[in-house]
Amino acid sequence: MKNDTRPPSIPRPLVRVNQWTIVLSVLLTWIFQNEWILLIPFLAGLCGLLFDVNPVMKIAKYFLRKPITAYIPEDMKQQKFNQVIAVCCLAGGFISALVGLKAIFYIFTIMVALAAVIAICGFCIGCFIYFQWNQFKYRRKVRSQG
Repeated sequence: MKNDTRPPSIPRPLVRVNQWTIVLSVLLTWIFQNEWILLIPFLAGLCGLLFDVNPVMKIAKYFLRKPITAYIPEDMKQQKFNQVIAVCCLAGGFISALVGLKAIFYIFTIMVALAAVIAICGFCIGCFIYFQWNQFKYRRKVRSQG
């Protein structure tokens, strides 16, 4: 039995597939003016948050050519945090489209698609927010002890 002390992680290619799914779903939603397409990344992300199984990532896992440990790991806690933000934006976009609030629909879908594209390019906005949030909590804790 191996003693693995690394934090739980997700291989980067699986994270990238999830990000591309968000981007492509938003683009297809805009092109076809069909908000139901947003349910693909929304439900996949929701399943990941509620049941720890993202169907998009699960399917993509079968296409990995190397062992999972050979890929750059992405921190699972950060990815879950990012997924919460994405699921909220996707839900906001979907619901606003259903009730006819086109401006809100575009705001939510642009935010989630832009964040995913920027993450694909190498800078994770959700990770930055996660880091700043943890810094804030740490500073508040230190101040309350001192």
